[in-house]
Amino acid sequence: TIEYELISKITARLNAALKAQPFSFATLAEAMHENRRLWVELAIDLATPGNQLPDQLRLQLLGLAQFSLRHTDTVLDGKDSADVLVDINLAVMRGLSGKVDV
Repeated sequence: TIEYELISKITARLNAALKAQPFSFATLAEAMHENRRLWVELAIDLATPGNQLPDQLRLQLLGLAQFSLRHTDTVLDGKDSADVLVDINLAVMRGLSGKVDV
């Protein structure tokens, strides 16, 4: 799906930025900005009344969106790692591919 491909692309950039040698905070910040935009757009779609996902799944995904946005700020403040953001994206990708994990 389009969602899977987009999340995959952003997750790959985020993961590459985390593992880059030498580490570049600017590269990580750019990847995190893309990830933030992704989660903002997903949250908007999930909150739209016409969204066809079951209510429970929508609430879970909205919770992940909220956590991702808050955690992005924490990482950009230098207080935590972005690893969990990669993990969240990978879990959502598994869910989108039918390997339920979300």
